[in-house]
Amino acid sequence: MAEKKINPILKLALELGPVLVFFLGYMRLKDQTFTLGGAEYHGFILMTALFVPLMVATTLILWKLTGKLSRMQLVTVVLVVIFGGLSVWLNDERFFKMKPTMIYALFAAVLGFGLWRGQSYLKSVMGEALPMRDEGWMILTRRVTLFFAGLAVTNELVWRLMSTDAWVTFKTFGLTAAVFLFFLTQGRLMALYGIEDKDKG
Repeated sequence: MAEKKINPILKLALELGPVLVFFLGYMRLKDQTFTLGGAEYHGFILMTALFVPLMVATTLILWKLTGKLSRMQLVTVVLVVIFGGLSVWLNDERFFKMKPTMIYALFAAVLGFGLWRGQSYLKSVMGEALPMRDEGWMILTRRVTLFFAGLAVTNELVWRLMSTDAWVTFKTFGLTAAVFLFFLTQGRLMALYGIEDKDKG
């Protein structure tokens, strides 16, 4: 099924909305404790319990509106359900904090495996949106693999060595900004190997 175009602002809101809701809800409820079914839950766990179905819902809405989901989106929502569910079920915030580590480590491992085979799996995910020659895809894939591995390590260091407040802020703004800035700095590579720019005329 061909992907249908939707308003980019709506798409961004659906992708980032759950993260912002989690951040705002956590900042409001972080010092509160709730008793449910005889067990005490802090605000972090309560917001995790809200985040998981909200993430599933927005992903389904994206699929409904666009007719397509990338493998990265599918893997992300599955890991959100697994690690978020474990945090709520076991009343242990550490599982949810590990989720970004698992996501970025998995992506780095898959891309690295592709590179080992001489292939760019990144091209299969982004190739239609970003026409580029194979040499460019291999360079970009190597950079993205190292970048994702770095994010996985950084997330581990932040949640293990810093406060929950610091991790939530890092998760909401730091990771998002890092991904945005990384791809922003790849503009020269994309221009150099872009098919439209280099192969016309």
